[in-house]
Amino acid sequence: MSDDLVPDALWERIAPLLPPRPPRRRRYPGRLPTDDRAALRGIVYVLCKNVSWRDVPAERTGCSGVTAWRRLGDWTEAGVWPRLHEVLLAELRKAGLLDMDDCAIDGSHVRALKRGAHTGPSPVDRVRPGSKHHLIVDRHGTPLAVSLTGGNRHDVTQLTPLLDTIPRVRGLVGRPRHRPGRLFADRGYDYDKYRRILRARSITPHIARRGVPHGSGLGKTRWVVERTFAWLHPLKRLRIRIRIRIRYEIHADLHLGLLQLACNIICLRRLRTSF
Repeated sequence: MSDDLVPDALWERIAPLLPPRPPRRRRYPGRLPTDDRAALRGIVYVLCKNVSWRDVPAERTGCSGVTAWRRLGDWTEAGVWPRLHEVLLAELRKAGLLDMDDCAIDGSHVRALKRGAHTGPSPVDRVRPGSKHHLIVDRHGTPLAVSLTGGNRHDVTQLTPLLDTIPRVRGLVGRPRHRPGRLFADRGYDYDKYRRILRARSITPHIARRGVPHGSGLGKTRWVVERTFAWLHPLKRLRIRIRIRIRYEIHADLHLGLLQLACNIICLRRLRTSF
């Protein structure tokens, strides 16, 4: 069985975080449960290839798409992906690859073909429902926190929830790091109220002003969050099609779980390619 979808580096970190399976019944135990690594292989296959769950090739992944879909729901509900994210961020910080002195925040609209929870009318085309991915990254573009909202939610409404979602990153002696030093954002976050909120949290805001000509210089630091969105595109379940990002999952929790898994894969790639 090929493990190009779930390398050992990913499996070794995620295996201890998976919830234990319930014990099998002594009488009428039924079929043996599918191996967790095979289920993860099926999840990653859907994330990378963007096939329907029913079309997951069992001969390649070792499990059916329905089983992978169920495990995705179980593991998302159990909080596996945020805990994996915390582990990876700690490793990055220990290796000196995490820089939270300068962070950037932004949102990206995605079409929701099947509607579902956390959808709303697009701000530019209200006929087309969609969702928004909100992301905060460090100086290198490493995802620190991600959220999912309806497409009609303003980006600035997710500023404090994203900051609250950043885990306490360990990895070095001393207090865990959970707060950016400076936060860079575009004109969509230009509200004095939120500048005061950031300063109250000891975060220096660098937010572009509305009505001011372009060329403020913030793009030299803020571009990393746009690059992180671009890193998500090769994962076809989240990619752009005809210049439009498309959300395929009708269940908001499953879509968020896939988005969190994608961010974890980005963190792992950065950890592996930096040595």
